Amino acid sequence: MTHDNAPGKLPSGGKNKSLIFSTLKMALATFSSRILGLVREQVMAATFGASGITDAFTVAYRIPNMLRDLFAEGAFSSAFVPVFTKVRSLGDKEARTLLWSMAVVLLLITGIICTGVIVFAPEVVQLMTDAEFTADPERFELTIQMVRIMAPFLTLISLAALFMGALNTLKMFFVPALAPALFNVVMILSMIFLPPVLEEKGAHPALALALGVLFGGVFQMLLQIPLLFHKRYAPTGVFSFKNEWTGKILNRLGIGTVGIAATQINILVTTILATGTQIGAVSWLTYAFRLFQFPVGILSVSIAGSNLVHFSEALKKGENEEARSILSTSYQMSWLLIAPAFALMLALDLESVNIIFERGAFTRSDSMNSALALKQYLWGLPFYGLYKIFAPSFFALDRPKIPVMISVFCITVNIIFCFLLVPEYGYAVLALGTSLSMLLNCALQGLFLSRHLNLGLGFFFPLRLLKILIAGLACGLMTEYLSQSFFHMDAKLLSKLVSFVAISLAGGVTYFLLLSVMGELSLLKKVIRKK
Repeated sequence: MTHDNAPGKLPSGGKNKSLIFSTLKMALATFSSRILGLVREQVMAATFGASGITDAFTVAYRIPNMLRDLFAEGAFSSAFVPVFTKVRSLGDKEARTLLWSMAVVLLLITGIICTGVIVFAPEVVQLMTDAEFTADPERFELTIQMVRIMAPFLTLISLAALFMGALNTLKMFFVPALAPALFNVVMILSMIFLPPVLEEKGAHPALALALGVLFGGVFQMLLQIPLLFHKRYAPTGVFSFKNEWTGKILNRLGIGTVGIAATQINILVTTILATGTQIGAVSWLTYAFRLFQFPVGILSVSIAGSNLVHFSEALKKGENEEARSILSTSYQMSWLLIAPAFALMLALDLESVNIIFERGAFTRSDSMNSALALKQYLWGLPFYGLYKIFAPSFFALDRPKIPVMISVFCITVNIIFCFLLVPEYGYAVLALGTSLSMLLNCALQGLFLSRHLNLGLGFFFPLRLLKILIAGLACGLMTEYLSQSFFHMDAKLLSKLVSFVAISLAGGVTYFLLLSVMGELSLLKKVIRKK
């Protein structure tokens, strides 16, 4: 027997309403963070452009970011939340002990790694780049200094992610999701005020970027600790490192390490390939990916974080039908909200880069190159949204090996793809390869989920999806027509902002109006009616 949701109808139930509202809370907080993130990138682009300096920061920041995927937003969060949810059902005392025991474990593991990164920073940078990058002694030395300054960021962000996972399980979504906004504020202030201070002391002004990351990590972690005290989850000094729960988390983390390692190999290869194409390529890809992450961070991460908590709870209680309903709601919400973002950004790729980054040291050529990379990333946007939902679900199902093995396979395909095509077609292939890899990843994960949850084709291809795609196409065509007619890249900033907002609103109205005509706004109406 298959469990297909009837076309045109959304799953119902109190937990689905809770899922929707926790998602909206996280999305609102994350929206603030992403807006500030764009401001951060604007300040960096205007100050340093797309140059060897920003390439140095990008390479240096990628090192703690790579490890962050394992200990923060990647395998650890997926491993921790389902287990923590289970332990909470046994009692708050046990859950509190588990939380702070894992905090100590993270502190020790990441502390050892940070020390190694600091000591072997030159070798790490050489591993991350090609000979052309390291041939520039000034850029090479600057990168090493940045790596050493930012190394402790791994510990800070890992603890911040642990606390966020615990708070989400305790049904606190808004403030934890707001923590990255504080990180961006600290980064912006550091770039504005620290460069002249560093210059006075004889240090390179670009070190303000690395110091901003370090200070931002401190504040992002500290913001969440009072919330844990408020929820009576303060540390008691009692720790337990040898029990089935910590063992289960570490075992899942070990499995996840394989997938993360494959991901980092992919990042390493693409970074080396990018540094070997032309100066500025790493920065163009980075600026493009920042824009690409805007809808991913606001919509996909919010939906996925809320889904994991509610999906895990339903499974632990043996409510399999409810779990399927929650997953279906998340799946349809992802398509509903990502489709207009995809259409708008694809039609306004160059305009977005122009209006956000093109000033100061960031030239029109930089805009065009960044927009080219952005367009290739965008083809994978819908599948990034689904990946954020699918992958953690396997951990809740106690099948963590499946997404790991799928990731290893897809990454291998991507690396081969990039190696073959980058020499001939340039850096943009790296972005396209990422998108195609994510499409393949989601297709395979969906296939395995359908087997483990007994899902039918109606789950993945409801009639609603066809209507969403039609509305998305209309949104994209309308936006493209209006942008060609009314947006002028050499106009004054205020004029461009007004045009950009008006065109985006027109495209968005087209999307939702057409969905309304086709009778497909029941999910949003449910949200609006909820008090």
